[in-house]
Amino acid sequence: MDYNETRKYIQKISSYGSVLGLESIRELLRRLGNPQDQLKFIHIAGTNGKGSTLAFLSTILLESGYRVGRYLSPTVFCYEERFQVDGAQISEEELAACMTVAADAAAEMVLDGWDHPTVFEVETAVAFLYFLRKKCDIVVLETGMGGSTDATNIVTTTQLAVITSISMDHAQWLGNTLEEIARKKAGIMKKGIPVVSADQPAGVLEVLQEEAGKRNCPFTRVDMPSVKIAYSSYHIQTFQYKKYKELNIFLPGLYQIPNAALAVEVVEVLRQLGWRITDRQLKEGLMNTRWPGRFTVLSENPVMIMDGAHNPDAVLILKKSLQYYFTNAKFIYIMGVFADKEYDKMAEIIAPMADRIFTVTPPDSARGLPAEELAQAVRRYQPRTEAAGSLEEAVELSIKAAGESDVIAAFGSLSYLGELAGIVKRRKEEIHD
Repeated sequence: MDYNETRKYIQKISSYGSVLGLESIRELLRRLGNPQDQLKFIHIAGTNGKGSTLAFLSTILLESGYRVGRYLSPTVFCYEERFQVDGAQISEEELAACMTVAADAAAEMVLDGWDHPTVFEVETAVAFLYFLRKKCDIVVLETGMGGSTDATNIVTTTQLAVITSISMDHAQWLGNTLEEIARKKAGIMKKGIPVVSADQPAGVLEVLQEEAGKRNCPFTRVDMPSVKIAYSSYHIQTFQYKKYKELNIFLPGLYQIPNAALAVEVVEVLRQLGWRITDRQLKEGLMNTRWPGRFTVLSENPVMIMDGAHNPDAVLILKKSLQYYFTNAKFIYIMGVFADKEYDKMAEIIAPMADRIFTVTPPDSARGLPAEELAQAVRRYQPRTEAAGSLEEAVELSIKAAGESDVIAAFGSLSYLGELAGIVKRRKEEIHD
């Protein structure tokens, strides 16, 4: 397949839906020679903070001289972002080459009576093929939705498992309580392999420690009382953690400091495992990390921020960050979500703080909640809510509604944030022409 054929193939198999379980991915990878068995992994599961933690860790390892693969979803700007080596995304030619190999194996499976692998299973196989071709020293691997039955959990050469903040999300798949969800996420733990966790609610922590104990996994968690914020703005944040007296990150949002502290704890364990990472490389890795779509400032006067907050816990943290950075501002929101999210709870948390809200329909036609339907739900908490006919219209309406000292926050599904960033960039270029 060439690149255009590859994208058509991806679109076609995307309609096959999601299936939890490892039988299909195991068979697909067996036919591909099990490329994952020749790689080493840091495996990350959790509800919020997976992508940011992945970004911190992979940048630190890159600063330390290692060749680092990143596998992540969803993406913000383009499909190829899913597969990265040393911070650079896969080329169109390499994607087509690896996808062709995986597609041929999937087609053989169908001929032999198997169901066609899901799009996530095929993408995971492509990632392993690509990272092996690129001779990665280590791969920072983000789970999809779950843990134990997630396609990424086929890996057996995990160096270390990381559990980021756990909250309610995908309840229909993962469970109706935090403890049930935690048990599913804990499925990435492998016998005897170290586990590092973010700070968690007491019930979640108990489950994670229990699951780690069953597998004889050394267990470490972030010590939040040791986190001291020295300075925090929406441009730079400085904090202390344990022996580190000055750590700087350029990722804004109050939630990023706990994510960075989690990365520091992971580095401490990696050192014990023999990975060579100096304090200077740790500090430079944190400082050089960039992660679009997480409290990303798109423009000033008025300030426009995009954030991938897509569940109640993430929205609560976004609300706190907005209140912290912009004490006297008026807030205008652009909001677009998937239909399977707890958007009513999200609106209850954050909508009353807004002066105006414009809703949009995310581009994923299968999962995107129509803008008018979202607007109806949000109006219960902020009557000044309007469904925009397009994302361009939402941007224009929000800028028109905002004064120079006000703040526009676009949040919800990551799926529309890349397009939003493009619209804002083009608009600024037109103004300056």
